[in-house]
Amino acid sequence: MYNFRTDMADERKDIYKKANNLDQIPGIETSENIISENLKTNIVKIINQDGEKAIGKPIGTYVTIDIKNLKLATDENIENASNVVKDELKKIIDSHCEPQDEILVVGLGNQFVTPDSLGPKVVSEIDVTKHFLKYTPQFVEEGTRSVCAIAPGVLGTTGIETSEIIKGIVNNIKPKMLIVIDSLASKSIERISSTVQISDTGIVPGGGVGNAREELSEKTIGIPVIAIGVPMVVESAVLVNDCLDLFIGKLQDEAKSNDYLNDLKEQDNYEEIKDSLNPTGYNMIVTPKEIDDLIENMKDVVARAINFSV
Repeated sequence: MYNFRTDMADERKDIYKKANNLDQIPGIETSENIISENLKTNIVKIINQDGEKAIGKPIGTYVTIDIKNLKLATDENIENASNVVKDELKKIIDSHCEPQDEILVVGLGNQFVTPDSLGPKVVSEIDVTKHFLKYTPQFVEEGTRSVCAIAPGVLGTTGIETSEIIKGIVNNIKPKMLIVIDSLASKSIERISSTVQISDTGIVPGGGVGNAREELSEKTIGIPVIAIGVPMVVESAVLVNDCLDLFIGKLQDEAKSNDYLNDLKEQDNYEEIKDSLNPTGYNMIVTPKEIDDLIENMKDVVARAINFSV
């Protein structure tokens, strides 16, 4: 198994293809749709165990929405991005549950750590309806779906595994589906807070930063689990590798031709860089200085998409 150190299915696919010099991975189907200059979608479908084994992700569908220029996003930019996320999310929801089935939205992460606070922030913006339907149904529009939401915190602040909390809630209120939101790790600095991944296979909280907890999936929870994730951090080894590529590219442009630099740029230097950083303790998890604004923008995109798709 490769040390992908990324939660993104399309990144894992690209890493595996490059490492094995493949045009197509057996057991995996892919498609791309360019919507506009700033928006495109990539779909990775893992259809059998060959594909599952290749990139280390369960059989299922992974939709990646790339959103450019979100740092300086206007209300229109956020609305356009959320509409794309909404359309893709609704397709997956409709394929796994009926229109009136109750949905539980779960915001994973630590609200006191900015890069990990996406889940709790999204939950605070969800239009919950379960209590209205129960106590004041006469004031609720006919056909409204029952939606409830919770941010269960993290093991370090609650002392309880997140999966145990969610299982207890599911056993008590018996929703038909979970929608789980979490921050992810990426293998590209370009992906930080500019990509949304939607999958119907659940999620392993903390997996991208080497702190994996029990997975949240239909296998462990007993109902379909849709995961919505946004990359918010990268390893410093990833950062150095990407910066090295940019630096080599600049030197290539100036030198026009250099066999050594050409060969170096073609290599994925992540593992070598990580091996040199790990013994010193310098392979940190990093996030950009604008993370507060990025989190707020992406929170609006994801919350709006959920509210309009359920």
